[in-house]
Amino acid sequence: MISVTFISNNNKTVSAPPDSNLLRVSLREQGGIPFKCGGGICGTCKCRIESGVANTDAIKAKERKHLTEADFANGYRMACQTFLTGDVSVSWQPRPAGSGARKTEPAATESVPESAATEPVPEPVATEPVPAPAAADHSTAQTAQPE
Repeated sequence: MISVTFISNNNKTVSAPPDSNLLRVSLREQGGIPFKCGGGICGTCKCRIESGVANTDAIKAKERKHLTEADFANGYRMACQTFLTGDVSVSWQPRPAGSGARKTEPAATESVPESAATEPVPEPVATEPVPAPAAADHSTAQTAQPE
């Protein structure tokens, strides 16, 4: 088994079989790497291999569409395209709220402000149905004839 440490998730460390896909390990073990498509199309799962970059497989063409040579030199990879051959530690930048990235951890429960819980809900307003317009009778209408 290999060891994967999710630095950006309180250094959570999990075990996985060799040749595991990094994003799949994150999903299975609630590692927290953000993702959207899971197929190398969106680039949302960009992460940095902080240690153990030599324990990752070759860079894929799909990664080259989202990352630069400088990114690769600094240890950045796309988790959905990266397979692990040995121990790694990985970090990532948190995604802004509303970015569409899926979280692999359960969402925290939000508290409702007390004022919102005590305000009365307005009653629905009843409206009278509007009658449909009468159908026009075109049987007696005359059409203009071209001259």
